[in-house]
Amino acid sequence: MTRLSVNINKIATLRNSRGGDNPNVLKVALDCERFGAQGITVHPRPDERHIRYQDVYDLKEVVTTEFNIEGNPSEKKFVELVLANKPDQVTLVPDALHAITSNAGWDTINNRSELTDLIQIFRSANIRVSVFVDPDERMVEGAKICGADRVELYTEPYAAHYFENRQKAVLPFVQAAEKAREVGLGLNAGHDLSLDNLHFLKQSIPWMDEVSIGHALISDALYLGLENTIQMYLRELEL
Repeated sequence: MTRLSVNINKIATLRNSRGGDNPNVLKVALDCERFGAQGITVHPRPDERHIRYQDVYDLKEVVTTEFNIEGNPSEKKFVELVLANKPDQVTLVPDALHAITSNAGWDTINNRSELTDLIQIFRSANIRVSVFVDPDERMVEGAKICGADRVELYTEPYAAHYFENRQKAVLPFVQAAEKAREVGLGLNAGHDLSLDNLHFLKQSIPWMDEVSIGHALISDALYLGLENTIQMYLRELEL
């Protein structure tokens, strides 16, 4: 089974646009779980433009499915946040400070020393570590050498070229996924996955452990309703 983890950053963005606590991110997280999501993902950034650090502490108290915290571990505050909350999984993402969204995976070869040290810190706290990588077999293998438990494939290129030639678009992801399986890494995927392209990715890589979806899912929920949308995404993950 491939788990659906809902990224609720966009809910926090909407809340922050007016101040106050509407919509309430805790309620939305609990609703996502109630509607069938098997995980909740948050990606706090230093400027707290969406998920705030306090949100992470509050969510840790109520989330009962898999809790995944994403972020750049070069920020000391992020490392401290993860260790204080001990989520089921931490996903290490090399996003720049002012990036609108994540736009590349780790170079696990040139950053081997840094990643190895960080992964050891998190694994010593019994936190599963996933490393965000491009669909490159060398980067996948590098993540294994660094000590990661999983990799998360950065799927924006797949989504961007899906309608041009979906077979060609998915091929490097299948190759990277096969390398992950070969070296004994778990496999996640995320970024720009949607109702249009999710099922074909699942068909092509049926052994994925988890997909993390936020922007498209929350956008769809504006039209279709949150409960119905989550059920639709779950159906896309069925074979």
